[in-house]
Amino acid sequence: MKQTLTLIPLALLAACSSQSSSEPAADETVSVTPATAVAPKPTAPAPDPAPSANTLTLTGLGDLRIGEKIPAGSSWGVHGPVVSDSCLVLTSPDYPDAYAIVEAGKLRRISISKGSQVKLAEGIGPGASEAAVKKLFPFPATPHKYVDAPAKYLTAPNAASGDSALRFEIASDGTVSQIHVGTMPVLGYVEACS
Repeated sequence: MKQTLTLIPLALLAACSSQSSSEPAADETVSVTPATAVAPKPTAPAPDPAPSANTLTLTGLGDLRIGEKIPAGSSWGVHGPVVSDSCLVLTSPDYPDAYAIVEAGKLRRISISKGSQVKLAEGIGPGASEAAVKKLFPFPATPHKYVDAPAKYLTAPNAASGDSALRFEIASDGTVSQIHVGTMPVLGYVEACS
């Protein structure tokens, strides 16, 4: 008898669901909502990797930032005679053949020269050829103040805007002798603070 009682609920369940689930009963109202394709959420592009400590950018180098004060505890400091209180030239033992200019208490320029391991993100550094620079940075040329042609300066056209800009010094042998990043007029100084 127990077996019969167990089969009865199963038979009732089967009888209730004998209608195909895909076909509604005649008196049943079916509401259909259109299926909407859910597009995947756009993902933000991966941020550019942080520049290495030896990469000079328009914003700075290492812990230095153009337009900001020198951070407390920085390795950059005055390591020589102070010519003026309003303009200071800083160097760092961490960055041989590089110097920074501070005016009115804020960093205005960073310069690297031959012997420095610092480069731009594009791979251009002191010693690169003028042709390599012009391929990536087709800046207008101006005559060099102290060295005869073909020595020259290649300065970013936006330099006059007051934004941080890039300037290359090309030596008479056609290679980069110095790279400067900073704001005018300090970007254009030819003798550190003048």
